[in-house]
Amino acid sequence: MAFSAKVESSPIAGINVTPLVDVLLVLLIIFMISAPVLTHKNRVDLPGPGRAATDHPDPLRLTVDPGGMVFLNGALVSDATLATQLDIAASHGEDRVPNVELHARDEAAYDDVARVLALVKAHGLSRIDFASD
Repeated sequence: MAFSAKVESSPIAGINVTPLVDVLLVLLIIFMISAPVLTHKNRVDLPGPGRAATDHPDPLRLTVDPGGMVFLNGALVSDATLATQLDIAASHGEDRVPNVELHARDEAAYDDVARVLALVKAHGLSRIDFASD
């Protein structure tokens, strides 16, 4: 059996447009996905020119140790004393309520941290920062 191979000496004159179409489709998809993100508007409330900056009180620093001990601004407190101090802090008015920085030591039990967090929330303090040492 003899096979004959037809050999042409002329170059192929057609352009392969498949890669071009693939690139254009990928770019179209990228623009379709990113266009809504670029047109999304966020509202930012900036202070007016006539208002003075308000003094924020010092934050309450609560530290929970591994033994379940709670420290308020470095002083050891019981749950009853902590509740009293949180009531005093919450009674200053809406604009004078301090932030609460909650520090949990490395070996502190989750139950102790959750108990202190629930106590803080129960007394109406909602601005709570979790801090690390």
